[in-house]
Amino acid sequence: MSSAEDYQYMARAIRLARKGLYSCQPNPRVGCVLVKDGTIVGEGYHYRAGEPHAEREALAVAGERAQGATAYVSLEPCCHQGRTPPCTDGLVEAGVSRVVAAMTDPNPLVAGKGLERLELAGIRVESGLLETEAQRLNPGFVKRMRTGLPYVRCKMAMSLDGRTAMASGEAKWITSDAARRDVHRLRARSSAIITGVDTVIADDPSLNIRLNISDLEGVRAEADLLQPLRVVLDSKLRMPPQSAMLDLPGSTLVVCASGNAEAGAVLQQRGAKVVTMQDDQGRVDLLALLEYLASQEVNEVLLETGPTLAGSALQQGLVDELVIYMAPHLMGHEGNGLFSLPGLEKMQDRVGLEILDVRPVGEDWRITATVSG
Repeated sequence: MSSAEDYQYMARAIRLARKGLYSCQPNPRVGCVLVKDGTIVGEGYHYRAGEPHAEREALAVAGERAQGATAYVSLEPCCHQGRTPPCTDGLVEAGVSRVVAAMTDPNPLVAGKGLERLELAGIRVESGLLETEAQRLNPGFVKRMRTGLPYVRCKMAMSLDGRTAMASGEAKWITSDAARRDVHRLRARSSAIITGVDTVIADDPSLNIRLNISDLEGVRAEADLLQPLRVVLDSKLRMPPQSAMLDLPGSTLVVCASGNAEAGAVLQQRGAKVVTMQDDQGRVDLLALLEYLASQEVNEVLLETGPTLAGSALQQGLVDELVIYMAPHLMGHEGNGLFSLPGLEKMQDRVGLEILDVRPVGEDWRITATVSG
């Protein structure tokens, strides 16, 4: 049975793991704390793919003091050779006596094998302590490993009366500077941002991260802040070649539903990658796109778009989380609504939500919700 100290040290490991929130993708965020005789002798977290994992960081700090220590890890130690050596080998060689993992690794290459390897070496192992909290750190990695799909957040901004633009189409800016900075933090933790071509034509968005590293906990250098992949859904390849995002660092993926060789060639000359993914209705196949992104090790996707695409993704069951910023003003009944959801005619047709969090962000409110069954 876990003690109060076990909870304390695992909570510390999870806090450490959060330091990799913006820098370690596509790898999971992991923290490790080594404790001996009631004293922390080493701790670390995974900062960036290709660099030492949390366990190796903590062992390097502890040195010989790791002998006989307990290792608290927010994710089961890996047991396979990747860009770095197996962490199980490091723990065995260091002589730790006990390993407590918050959760088993959903990666099929590990999936319990890491804990088994430790047990075979005579190390006591336990798993499941603060598992829910650990899973919340890595929703995209967990979902991608279990389902072959990334975790999708849909970000929207609205007035108090639920409008995303004025009747004239004017939409800048609905929310405050504080809310917009918060959106950039969502972008920074995401591997890809998806928008629609109508949004590109209307707003010419950059879809990049525009924050100083001082605004992002754990990021050590500007070079470590990876710009997310920009994905534009453009069924008929109407994206203007002069779009601002094509002049920015990072990659842009344009997804169409029907080939237009000339338009596609122009966009490719501007540095975009153009792919065709058509569903049976002649539109971009959203599910196929998400499967493709997962194959490219995209863990978390941020959907930043208008009501039509947002509503379509929601009705297809592809949205895991809604993040809605609500501004304290009214924009009138003729303005654009939050989601386009055709076919909802009766109360029983409503889309139910579970509110997870409501908090102020500057002068606005941020509502985080999931779709309830």
